[in-house]
Amino acid sequence: MQITELDIPGAFRMTPHHIRDARGSFYEGLRVEALTAELGRAFTPQQINYSVSRRNTLRGIHSVTSPPGQAKIVTSVRGVLRDILVDLRIGSPAYGRHVSHVLDAEDGVSVFVPEGVGHGFLTLTDDACICYVLSTAHVPGTQVDINPLDAELGLPWGFTQPPLMSDKDASAQTAAEALRAGLLTPWQEPPRTGHVPRRPRTSDTT
Repeated sequence: MQITELDIPGAFRMTPHHIRDARGSFYEGLRVEALTAELGRAFTPQQINYSVSRRNTLRGIHSVTSPPGQAKIVTSVRGVLRDILVDLRIGSPAYGRHVSHVLDAEDGVSVFVPEGVGHGFLTLTDDACICYVLSTAHVPGTQVDINPLDAELGLPWGFTQPPLMSDKDASAQTAAEALRAGLLTPWQEPPRTGHVPRRPRTSDTT
């Protein structure tokens, strides 16, 4: 598995190596030891969630207050989606920066989203199923919802018709409003692992 740090500090793209033969293929979806080595700290899964969505469904932008904080690994296990991370950590050198990927169940690529970084996605196929491996269990009342159409964030969703959204997401606050309300996570310098991570050439990797 190749683990590459993204243009948002502490966020990673995890690309598995597929072993293929006449029967099909095999690949590792997660090796905690390898991810921990890249992060410089432990990642211990505490909860796994799935969401299933129709084509052109927009979910997010979601994060969790700190405490408890929550890191996540996001993978498409069926279908294709445009996945976007946005740095919402107060004081981060990348505050407001976004990274966009197309995640496809066929290639098994995952994205690691660190604590305080917002996450959302737009489904590009019907019946898309997304898996979230979470570092903390759900605590009611701690989710931070940011409007995915926040004009100041200017996220490149690329939809050609109005997306299907929940009322909660459609009426969510802007990032600036969440900042004023004290809901965003303070920046903490990620631990360094002693090597220079490979970075993608652009912030939009397909």
